[in-house]
Amino acid sequence: MTPFARLHHTGEPLLLPNAWDHASALALVAEGFGAVATTSLAVAAGAGLPDGASVTRDETLRLALTLGNGPFLLSVDAEGGFSQDPDAVGEFARQLAVVGVVGINLEDGSGSAAVHAAKIAAVKKAAPDLFVNARTDTHWLGEGDERDTLRRLDAYQQAGADGVFVPGLSDPARIATLVRHLHAPLNILYSPTGPALSHLADLGVRRVSLGSLLYRRALGAAVETATDIRAGRTPCGGTPTYAQVQGLVV
Repeated sequence: MTPFARLHHTGEPLLLPNAWDHASALALVAEGFGAVATTSLAVAAGAGLPDGASVTRDETLRLALTLGNGPFLLSVDAEGGFSQDPDAVGEFARQLAVVGVVGINLEDGSGSAAVHAAKIAAVKKAAPDLFVNARTDTHWLGEGDERDTLRRLDAYQQAGADGVFVPGLSDPARIATLVRHLHAPLNILYSPTGPALSHLADLGVRRVSLGSLLYRRALGAAVETATDIRAGRTPCGGTPTYAQVQGLVV
């Protein structure tokens, strides 16, 4: 079991924050987060491109090149692998592993479960040590029912997924049902209106992702600061110093 995989089998869930550049990743590491993920929304928005449209392969790889050899474990959000060809997805995963990435998040977009399972199998063949977090979007997109979710997760586990991810799921009873059904660690997307981290831990969740939340809050804080200054108000909230940001350069 790799060091990253072991983080999914400890006494508490892996809280995985999602960075969008070198500074955000290193700032999180400085606060004690030994594992960091990327977020596809931030990668796409930073390039002026739509998220989930399979158009940010190069930008995603470029960020992985920037962060892959950092002093932390890196997992990359790769949308659906940027291809419907399982072999092409496997090759992309191999390139990520070469630059130091230890995990990949692959989403099915509620498309074909068979195709997604083939992608997972191709990734495990091309990069056996890469932790594959297989995401199903049935709850996220409001499509399918609980039986469809279970069917998909079963297929992804059988294909070799190391963990499974059901964003949009926040009902404690349904989370507990999934945990009992699965043999792979369950990943849940944190929501400020959903169960607290301690409650998710009690339910048996093994990984809690923050997704695009940090990036969206950073954007919100930037806009709020500008509008406060324009309105004559003093901005509030934490602000790293120039020296502190410079200190993140390694």
